[in-house]
Amino acid sequence: MRDVDLTHQMSDAVRGPTLVWGHGLTSSMAGEELLGLVNWPTVTTVANVLRYDARGHGLSESTQDPQGYRWDNLALDQLALADALGIGSYVAGGASMGCATALHAALLAPERVTALLLAIPPTAWETRSAQQATYEISAQLVEAGDIETLVAGARASVPPDPLAKLPQFRDGVEAAMRAADPVRLARVFRGAAVADFPAPEAIATLKLPTLIVAWTGDAGHPISTAERLVELMPHAELRRASTFAELRTWTDEAISFLGSLPNLR
Repeated sequence: MRDVDLTHQMSDAVRGPTLVWGHGLTSSMAGEELLGLVNWPTVTTVANVLRYDARGHGLSESTQDPQGYRWDNLALDQLALADALGIGSYVAGGASMGCATALHAALLAPERVTALLLAIPPTAWETRSAQQATYEISAQLVEAGDIETLVAGARASVPPDPLAKLPQFRDGVEAAMRAADPVRLARVFRGAAVADFPAPEAIATLKLPTLIVAWTGDAGHPISTAERLVELMPHAELRRASTFAELRTWTDEAISFLGSLPNLR
């Protein structure tokens, strides 16, 4: 393992590929289950699933240096966890920050990552700088004890199109912010402020099977990022969701994709 202890869960073994899944910024395994975008019990019937709380998130250890939260360093955390659990080749997947982590892992260890399952790709490249500035401001607000300004900003933001009629999504975000440890939360925001995708020319070298699921109406996860990934990656397919009904198909899309892959462990 690297310099951090990561809380993790491995599903019971089944005949299928191994999926290593990373959650989004400020989320966790528990947070994803509350939101319920993926039906994990169903996914684990076709794949061996390793889920974990990323550095500084959920029940995992928090470290001080913001550089440790860069997405390429989170990918090194993921690879080290896979090593510790005896996982060789695997499908790298994740939502938002976890999506970025998977891309970096595929480039850091191309002999190990056999496919990619990417959800809601976040801002990247030319759209990243404004978001990075937002995260730095968020860290300053948390450190100043002004969590209510941060909550008010989240409340004023427009939810993604498929979640527009689900007030529990916004309520969950606000509750998580208020419940978070401010020291840990500030570190996470500062890490996001120095993180970005791999360079486009590097991503263009990834010729592995890839499924991307993305939603519309989210400035933090613009559909343009997903579309650019499809342009760069010759074997990538994109599924868009603009309604809640379309969003509910993502678990079936993931199962179909994982079922089409060889049983590599």
